[in-house]
Amino acid sequence: MEASGASGRPPGRAEDSDFPARTAPRCGGLAELDAQVARCRACPRLVAWREHIGAHPRAAFRGWEYWARPVPGFGPPDAALAVVGLAPAAHGGNRTGRMFTGDASGDFLFAALHAVGLASQPTATHRGDGLELYGVRVTAPVHCAPPENKPTPAERRTCRPWLAAEVALLGPGLRAVVALGAFAWHALLPVLGEAGWPLPRPRPAFGHGVELPLPAAGGRQELYVLGSYHPSQRNTFTGLLTPAMFEDLLTRAAVLAGLKTCGRDAG
Repeated sequence: MEASGASGRPPGRAEDSDFPARTAPRCGGLAELDAQVARCRACPRLVAWREHIGAHPRAAFRGWEYWARPVPGFGPPDAALAVVGLAPAAHGGNRTGRMFTGDASGDFLFAALHAVGLASQPTATHRGDGLELYGVRVTAPVHCAPPENKPTPAERRTCRPWLAAEVALLGPGLRAVVALGAFAWHALLPVLGEAGWPLPRPRPAFGHGVELPLPAAGGRQELYVLGSYHPSQRNTFTGLLTPAMFEDLLTRAAVLAGLKTCGRDAG
C-alpha cells in the first residue's frame, strides 16, 4: 500500500492534475523533490509538447536523446541565492535535462554567473559537463517546455507547488531571489507570500533593477527580491540586457545574499 502524506491522502498518480499539490509538500529534501518533479505528467498539453519536441529534434541536435520530461532546479541545497526563470526551452533544458542548459539564454546566464564568481565555468552544455554553482540555485515556476514559451495560467497554477516546496526546502538560508522577467516576478511573489514573507500592497511592478526587501517573519530571515530582464535572445540581441547590466545585478544579489563574488562592485 502506498504511504499517505501529512494530509492523510496518498500522493496519487503522476498523471493526476493535483499530483504536484499532493506530492511537493511531502518531499523531505531537494533531491527527492527533483526526482518527483521529473515524474510529473499533470499538464496534458505540456506533456504532449515536450515529448513531441523530443521525438523531432532540430537538425543541429540530431542523435541527441532528449530528456523530454519536466526539468528540475539545479544548484546546491543550501543556496542563499535563487534565480527564477520562466520555463525550460524546447531544445535547451528539454533536451539536456538541466535548467538553462544548452540554449542561448543559458549561455548568457552562466557566463554572467561565472564572471561574478558564482559558477565554476562559463558554459553549460549538458548534464555531467562539470558545471557547479556556488551558493546559487536556478529554477523556474514551470518545469516543462511550453509551446511558444507561453504556459497558460492554469499550467502555472498546477506547477506552483513545486516552486513553493523548493523555497521551503531551501529554508532560512535563502537570502535573495532574482526573478528573470515579468512572468517569473508575478509567479514568485505569491509563493513567497504563502511561505510567510509579508508582501507590500500594492505589489511593486516588475522592472530591471527593482529591489523588494521582504521583512523577516515566521523564523525566516529578511529576503531580497530583485527583478531582471530575462536573458532571452530578443533582450540580449537588442541590447535591452547587456552582460555588464546582468553582471552588476547578479553581483548586487550575491552581496545581499552574503555570497562572495568577484564582480565589479563586490568590494
